[in-house]
Amino acid sequence: MFNREIESMPAEKMKELQLGRLKWSIRHAYDNVPLYKKKFDAAGFHPDQFKSFDDMKRIPFLTKQDMRDNYPFGLFAVPLSKVVRVHASSGTTGNATVVGLTKNDVNTFAEIVARSLASYGVSENDIVQNAYGYGLFTGGLGLHYGSEKLGALTIPMSGGNTPRQLMLMRDFGTTVLCSTPSYALNIADYIEHNMPGFDMKSLKLKIGVFGAEPWTEEMRKEIERRLKIDAYDIYGLSEVMGPGVSAECSEKHGLHVFEDFFYVEIIDPDTGEILPEGEKGEIVYTSLTKEAFPGIRYRSRDITMLYHDNCKCGRTLVKMDKVSGRSDDMLIIRGVNVFPSQIESVLMGFEGVEPHYQIVVDRKGSMDDIEVMVEINEKIFSDEIKIMSNLSKNIADRFRSALGINAKITLAEPHSIPRSEGKAVRVIDKRKI
Repeated sequence: MFNREIESMPAEKMKELQLGRLKWSIRHAYDNVPLYKKKFDAAGFHPDQFKSFDDMKRIPFLTKQDMRDNYPFGLFAVPLSKVVRVHASSGTTGNATVVGLTKNDVNTFAEIVARSLASYGVSENDIVQNAYGYGLFTGGLGLHYGSEKLGALTIPMSGGNTPRQLMLMRDFGTTVLCSTPSYALNIADYIEHNMPGFDMKSLKLKIGVFGAEPWTEEMRKEIERRLKIDAYDIYGLSEVMGPGVSAECSEKHGLHVFEDFFYVEIIDPDTGEILPEGEKGEIVYTSLTKEAFPGIRYRSRDITMLYHDNCKCGRTLVKMDKVSGRSDDMLIIRGVNVFPSQIESVLMGFEGVEPHYQIVVDRKGSMDDIEVMVEINEKIFSDEIKIMSNLSKNIADRFRSALGINAKITLAEPHSIPRSEGKAVRVIDKRKI
């Protein structure tokens, strides 16, 4: 463990630490951010009234729209002279969401990423190739600073340029790859179709650190099989901090939340009611130490659940499930709620199906239609039409039985669905166009 005292802290002691930090963070937000004061006052809540965790339900939520409405620096709690870095979303659907970091915040960011890397078995003896995008996106700089804090040799490659990625892996002896899972599959595709006979075991690569988009256990197995590595999940969101809010350990069974920096709740996404451990819902974050941009009860829209399980790794931190989807990315098809990750799980259960797909939702008259375009491998594509027809029918039958929806299944020829060097575009919803 990178920080054994914290990561294996007894639960009661962690609760004491959290409660003290919550009181500070709530007061810090109220005193220094006009929006928080306005929201708290409207709800009839004052920081002096915060005495226990049960009082969290009295505090209003922070939303992405709040952040957009206060673009760019309206939610900062310190003068700009104290802010040393900003990150921001693309802002393609409105104002960007902007977050700031003080020097202490930057150190916290590096700390949680270093802990995450250590939990996968990464050490100062490793060579980390960072293929997350650098810039306003938190992934690149987050993994970079965390890798350096751990003491690993860090290659700031950024995303894309797959031939050069592979050249550096070979020449520099890269042992750890950091990227989105979809880009890891892009690398595997490139090797298979441009470097026939290439042996992945000729590289020193052993660990993959993947995040920034939901990915399934089936995709993990696919990446591990094709790249001959152990693939681990790192989770985070820029509004809270960035990658490293939670991380898997060697057990690959749930992600440990770094509770000394983040207080987490699960709520019913429709009612806002706090749900108990073990129930699935939307995860909500409150930052405990952030200075520049304190996030108080930020609604992530990510769907997961929290639990404790006496993890064999020795960490006592609460765990969260791999995110199964987002409440705002959920597709409602003729009254049935479906997440893209569920669709992926069905597809990956069929031999000959590649992990490249797109979901197209359209409305014909008053009815919603869904088409799933999925690539098949060279062997299936070259088979007789009857075999392809049976595969399409079997996938459609599985959709009906597993998800309760009727979907048009289109088998696409190999390499026909656009690849991504960052987050994959999985859903095209024409109902919104």
